[in-house]
Parts: sequence; structure tokens; C-alpha cells
Amino acid sequence: VQLQASGGGSVQAGESLRLSCAASELNLGDYAVAWFHQAPGKQREGISVIGSSANSAYYVDSVKGRFTISRDNVKNTVYLQMNNLKPEDTGVYYCGAGWSRSMAILTLTAPLHDYDYWGRGTLVTVSS
Repeated sequence: VQLQASGGGSVQAGESLRLSCAASELNLGDYAVAWFHQAPGKQREGISVIGSSANSAYYVDSVKGRFTISRDNVKNTVYLQMNNLKPEDTGVYYCGAGWSRSMAILTLTAPLHDYDYWGRGTLVTVSS
């Protein structure tokens, strides 16, 4: 089972993109889903996570106020709306699904191996 992340592209600073994370053989509604950003030459870092019933959402400071995570459990998809993109947002974005009751996952403090499923990643390039 693998998640499918899509929606990346090349944009100018200040523009927007919406990423999607879909699953075809997994009920995403049973999981918390997080988005991760891996900048060139750097480690993968969690930037936002949403609870299984969308009753909780968490953002790191660098994206707070610019990015919005949401989910549509009917479409089995989690979204990341990215507004006012900056060059430092450039990188590959991954989605990961993990146990919905893990406080570590819901606060983006869990190690990567705690996530049960991953997508292949989608590239975002933001030019100034």
C-alpha cells in the first residue's frame, strides 16, 4: 500500500499550490496524515498533520498562517493548501499516515519510522 502525493509544480514566490495525498487501498480516514518537506540536501521534516476526523490540525511555525491542511474522508484524500509560497518552501513534499491516537504523530514529534504508509513525494519549486 502506498500513498499518492500530487500537485507539486514550479511557481513564483507569493503564489499558491494545493497538494493532494490519496490512497487507493487504504482507508485514510483511520489514520492521522502528515505532510513533510524535504529541502535539497536536508532531512525530511514534518510541517503539518491532521487528525483522523479532522478534529485537530498542527503546523510548524514556518508554515503557520500560510498553509492549511484538510481532509475529505469520502474522497479518501488529504490536502495541503500552500499560499504565499517562499523560495525556502522549495523541496519534495511527502505525505505519511500513522496511528490516529499517537500524540507524537499529532504533534509532529514522532520519528519517521512511526508512520505506517508513505507517498512517493511531489516536487515544489518556488523561485524568487
